[in-house]
Amino acid sequence: MAKVINGYKRKWGDRWDGRRVKVPGLQTIMSNLWPKRTDCEVYLNDTLDVTELVKFVKMKNEQHPDLKTTFFHCVIAAVAKMVNERPLMNRFVQGGRTYERYEISVAFTAKLAFDDHAEEALLFFVPKPSDTVDDVSRLVVDRVKKVRSQGSKAGVDDLLDKVGALPRPLIMLICRIVRWMDFWGKNPKALTDGDPHFSSIFLSNLGSIKCPAVYHHLNNYGTNSMMITIGTIHDEERIMPDGSKQVRTVCDIGATLDERIGDGFYFARSLKLVQHICDHPELLDRPINEPSGFDYK
Repeated sequence: MAKVINGYKRKWGDRWDGRRVKVPGLQTIMSNLWPKRTDCEVYLNDTLDVTELVKFVKMKNEQHPDLKTTFFHCVIAAVAKMVNERPLMNRFVQGGRTYERYEISVAFTAKLAFDDHAEEALLFFVPKPSDTVDDVSRLVVDRVKKVRSQGSKAGVDDLLDKVGALPRPLIMLICRIVRWMDFWGKNPKALTDGDPHFSSIFLSNLGSIKCPAVYHHLNNYGTNSMMITIGTIHDEERIMPDGSKQVRTVCDIGATLDERIGDGFYFARSLKLVQHICDHPELLDRPINEPSGFDYK
């Protein structure tokens, strides 16, 4: 009996983490001529006006001091909302075929302590379609607190440490088997659960360590097609639509994408949607799956 995931009945050719979708011949040929994700990277960078979003964060924390909402939480919710509205952003290419995920997943890293030699933990979660930014904040805060309170890594990090301690020939054999299973979509769910390489969105909050947004490559292993880095928040003088000059609060953002899942026009519009959400942060108090009302004309 075919398994039903989020209301979708799996068919022949689908993977456990995505349904197979039909794409134009050009994309199919590209997926086979350039099977490596790193050969098909496109990098977009922009400076977002986050003046209203910063005000929104301040207001949220004043109204609900018991729930710490951060700028990063809002970015996570905004990007998740964008992916929900722009389904091609939730696709991936593997084994020469294109798939669309059944759900939106977010991954990022967290320092166990703010120290040069402190380890990093990989955090992975799946927001529900009905979640708002408050739900995202609670989820992220709980995950980070749990990991830091443990004092050591767990989940996929712990598994990597154990495999990394094996003799080199055995590691090479395991990696070949894993990559073969990855190509055919046969990796067991237990092996990929919590692995950011299998997420819709991989975020890196470089602004938390006072670094600018940078280009970050994609990886050939896994299914992640979108890597986003967030830089520092700073003030910048800008020319407004009416021609006046204003000092606005801005943030640099960099996104590396797999061009086989869409084209530059689609990517650019998706980035404009993120800016629209930053301009109207009240949208983050609504469910992720609620349309933003953005005019794409």
